[in-house]
Amino acid sequence: MKPDNFEGPAPQVQSREPPGKPGQPEHKKQPHQLSPQAAKNAKFRAFVRQAPEAPGVYIMRDESGTIIYVGKAKILRNRLLSYFTGKKEAKTRHLVSKIATIEWVLAGNEYDALLLENNLIKEHSPRYNISLKDGKTYPSIRITNEEFPRVFRTRRIINDGSEYFGPFPSAETIDIYLDLIKRLFPLRRCVALKKRDAPCMYYHIGRCPAPCAGKITHADYMERVEEIRKLLSGDTASLEANLKEKMGTASAEFRFEEAARLRDAIKAVEQFVGRSNVQDFDIEARDYIAWHGDGDLLSIVVFRMRDGRMKGRDSYLSPLYSTEEEAIQTFLTSYYDKTNPPPEQIYLMKSAAPAAVRKYIRSLGAVAGGKGPAHRVAFLLPREQPHTATMQLALQNAREELIKRRRETGDLQALMELRSLAGLSDIPARIEGFDIAHLAGKYTVASLVSFRNGVADKKNYRYFRIKSLAGAVDDFGAIREAVARRYTRLINEEAELPNLVLVDGGAGQVSAAKGILDELGLDCDLAGLAKKNEEIYLPGRSEPIVLPKDSPALRVLVAVRDETHRFATGLSKKLRNKDLRFTRLQAVPGIGEKRAKKLMKEYGSLEAIAISQPEEIARRAGIKLEIALQVREVAVKSYGMD
Repeated sequence: MKPDNFEGPAPQVQSREPPGKPGQPEHKKQPHQLSPQAAKNAKFRAFVRQAPEAPGVYIMRDESGTIIYVGKAKILRNRLLSYFTGKKEAKTRHLVSKIATIEWVLAGNEYDALLLENNLIKEHSPRYNISLKDGKTYPSIRITNEEFPRVFRTRRIINDGSEYFGPFPSAETIDIYLDLIKRLFPLRRCVALKKRDAPCMYYHIGRCPAPCAGKITHADYMERVEEIRKLLSGDTASLEANLKEKMGTASAEFRFEEAARLRDAIKAVEQFVGRSNVQDFDIEARDYIAWHGDGDLLSIVVFRMRDGRMKGRDSYLSPLYSTEEEAIQTFLTSYYDKTNPPPEQIYLMKSAAPAAVRKYIRSLGAVAGGKGPAHRVAFLLPREQPHTATMQLALQNAREELIKRRRETGDLQALMELRSLAGLSDIPARIEGFDIAHLAGKYTVASLVSFRNGVADKKNYRYFRIKSLAGAVDDFGAIREAVARRYTRLINEEAELPNLVLVDGGAGQVSAAKGILDELGLDCDLAGLAKKNEEIYLPGRSEPIVLPKDSPALRVLVAVRDETHRFATGLSKKLRNKDLRFTRLQAVPGIGEKRAKKLMKEYGSLEAIAISQPEEIARRAGIKLEIALQVREVAVKSYGMD
């Protein structure tokens, strides 16, 4: 198994299946017998202890003999043992459960191991290795191939002669471009161009040149299109020179209104270039690589800067079955090759490229590769502007890509881990969370949030104004009322019930909710999450469960708990503010509860009352003018207005 570009002595291959058949049950089961997976892990531990304490590559296969994972190691024995010892996250346990055989290939040094790993991954595309599947979903700007072209954002690339610019690194960037185009070089707005006798509203407000009504010639229209091309391609120097020339001509011909418009356009372009995150004056080719991991997923974004402008954005999403650092090393050696050689500078979010990785990538930069002269490759950390700003933008994109994927697919691995660690009866595909908020017993509310597949399901959020406490401070009583009202209704409506009910708090809150669920005859799982140490309380257990801070299972529970808290606190604050408004209005002689409610119904806020005329207030509220004057004065004072 010798790769084409392997350097050094031929590797030594060791391939063996662990003794016995993994997971095979015994005929007579002893009380202390290990589970099938635990027995399998024990056999693999004994087997991998035979691995050498030397650098190399290990290959994992499933029952069918298919390679499912390839990894490299400085010390093979230590790395392989790590898979079968200690507590593992759900993603690693899932990989381990699929392993049937392990083999290893010795390499002369860590660099040779890197080359071999890279070749094997590219040849076999193992299921559990990071895969370079482009996750690009950001829009481009399209200039259509029509007699009078249009310009707009799009996510679809159609081969009809249209021009595309992008994709752009953020929604903010593309909105800035489009807003600038609409203000400085407006084109037609309508999708289907039809002849008109008179132009529409957009012409009259300066947002369309109205080619439909013959208000602009084809030559002048295409001149605007050319200016847009220059802006989008980054040729702002040429664009500014052209605009200045036109401004001078317009001024010489006493077309001062046109000259003023062109002057404003020049200023706008200058300001835009000054704050652009996708253009600078550094002509050296460089890539910015940022990444964000979340449980079992890793998002990687590459910004490619060439000739001082962003020429492209690549984004990748992949399951994460190793450490982030190992995954980034594998990504770097897979992303760069002879067809995609590295630039002169590679900026990394943080140090993640050991000597072997840097040596390999520099070897690619030392050859022409059909893409220009040979060059040296420098690995750098962003320490000053504009590098830090560009890296932050890349990191923001990586985070957004991961959030988007979670919204689309959920977080099944985290839910599976939660079921296992908390001993739940089922995967908590639907979680409902409760929290209580009040101010010294007043404005007591309970929030209910719903999560489906680990993702917020906001259409199923609910509020409960607690009615049974009569001003008492009693979180347990509030939990009992909210849980009773929620699940009595769901039972009566025969609606879907949650797999897991989560309350914000400890053993007391769990006990309060458990009593109501038992009375209603519900057998769904129940848990409490206490804020202090993120301890998980379960019914019938005296001691809480404490998960690692980076546990995907804990991440889901914290997300539910934090959302219930935000929702409850927000409503309680609204009620306090509303009550304060009524109190202030009722302080005016002649305004009681009924008239205060009518005023708030008519105006909605004290601010709206403050900016109204006393005569109007008197008429709408049905009160005397002198009372209306006092009402307006109270409203003005509430907002500090003169």
